[in-house]
Amino acid sequence: MFEKLAEYLSYPFVRYALIVGILVALCSSLLGVTLVLKRFSFIGDGLSHVAFGAIAIASVANLSDQMIIVLPVTVLSAILLLRTGQNKKIQGDAAIAMISVGALAFGYLIMNVFSASSNLTGDVCSTLFGSTSILTLTMQDVILTVVLSIVVLLIFVLSYHKIFAVTFDESFAKATGTKTERYNLMIAVVIALIIVLAMNLVGSLLISALVIFPALSAMRLFRSFFHVTVFSAILSVVCALLGIVISILAGTPVGATIVAVDVAAFFACVLVAACKRGIA
Repeated sequence: MFEKLAEYLSYPFVRYALIVGILVALCSSLLGVTLVLKRFSFIGDGLSHVAFGAIAIASVANLSDQMIIVLPVTVLSAILLLRTGQNKKIQGDAAIAMISVGALAFGYLIMNVFSASSNLTGDVCSTLFGSTSILTLTMQDVILTVVLSIVVLLIFVLSYHKIFAVTFDESFAKATGTKTERYNLMIAVVIALIIVLAMNLVGSLLISALVIFPALSAMRLFRSFFHVTVFSAILSVVCALLGIVISILAGTPVGATIVAVDVAAFFACVLVAACKRGIA
């Protein structure tokens, strides 16, 4: 087993997959705690569907660099979701569902009508579930992931206290002079960046799992925001690494394997928490 793993690690695309997997898992877990506590967990799923629609447009346009369309469209959609969710006539969950389903249907329609690919089903499945895209990463993709990950980490570290205040008591934070709308907007934009990064790792349908499961697992064991965030980040990175390694050794889809490991880790944390309560 170790010989087989060492052989695979000699290939650049496997090393690229590990680097991207670690960075994406780390970034997605940091703001996952905030999204769960603000009851806006489904935003990851909504934005991933928007990214799918953008990828469909880029594919039909035969763009060599799909990020030219995917990144700005996803960021603009995050801003739109935030603004629409604040509308009293259209609540946050309804806004996410509306944009999510619309973008997914629009993207699939475009790929069916205009795509010249002979393997449309394979292209769609790869985009939705990330089964092969993680293994076709180039050095440019890795560099882009590293740069965007550094941006996300810097934003989170420098704005940690403001994010904490906006997460737990937005009204009090606003009363104390914190510009809550600015930080909510920043959170939405950062989530959009994470979604774009995660597309190649797990595909558009499974992205929300990277954001939600580590946070929920950490909340079973810890109570403070800091400890939950740190444990969530560590657990997310470990699950991503295990998922990629298992998929390499067993030949299973990368994205689905990572999510399966996250699910297993969640139930393990639930059992540990139950045992702790029983002992206490």
